[in-house]
Amino acid sequence: MTGHRKRKATTKKRRWSGAVTRRSNALDLKKKIFTSDDPNRIAASLKRSAEHSRRRKSTPYRSAMSMLTFYINRAGKDLPAKQKRVLERAKDALREKFGKKKR
Repeated sequence: MTGHRKRKATTKKRRWSGAVTRRSNALDLKKKIFTSDDPNRIAASLKRSAEHSRRRKSTPYRSAMSMLTFYINRAGKDLPAKQKRVLERAKDALREKFGKKKR
């Protein structure tokens, strides 16, 4: 019976993290933006969303980077290696678009 509860909680957590990406209260994201194969397009979309949002609690840069990092972390093992590389390059593109130092 304990195993059943753990599995149910895990399923609920998965739904919660997916809902954050789909219905973020801070950023109005373009649909399926994280599935794009163009890091510059992803970065530009996140930057645009973060700069136009009136609901974010942090700077546009931090909000955009947080959402991108959140998506990468939540996708975990289910994220194909090719798409993870694209998203990691999108981080660099986002830093560049905001005039931050490259890592």
